[in-house]
Amino acid sequence: MTTNQGASPAKGNTMDEFMQAAIEEARQGLREGGIPIGSVLVHQGRIIGRGHNRRVQRGSAILHGEMDALENAGRLPARVYKESVIYTTLSPCPMCTGAILLYGIPKVVIGENQTFMGGEALLRDQGVELQVLQDETCVALMREFIQASPELWNEDIGE
Repeated sequence: MTTNQGASPAKGNTMDEFMQAAIEEARQGLREGGIPIGSVLVHQGRIIGRGHNRRVQRGSAILHGEMDALENAGRLPARVYKESVIYTTLSPCPMCTGAILLYGIPKVVIGENQTFMGGEALLRDQGVELQVLQDETCVALMREFIQASPELWNEDIGE
């Protein structure tokens, strides 16, 4: 099931605390000289892993935001992943989509998919619930970054 909502979740004008945490991770990545994509893994209403794209900072080929959040959550029993939600500021790329499917994470909350459309169709086809917020902060972070650093962005998405 896919739900598209505006920038504000159901709680009035306050942003969901978990998406806000993912946005803070994205901002941290940007401050570090990296790509502003953040993610948090939430289990039973608590953040158990947080991360941001660290490809530049660590010279890594795979440390996208979702991968960093999963890595920082540590080794977990399969049931924990199957009861979790992953929040990400940007539509998950094919690599991150694969990790979500591999661990059986049943729900993904996506900040935006206007600047980049990842593996949402595959996630949906595999029964993963998607909620796309089209959050203005997430869109602005990526648009500004892509405009300022197109070569770095293209490298990150394999172009």
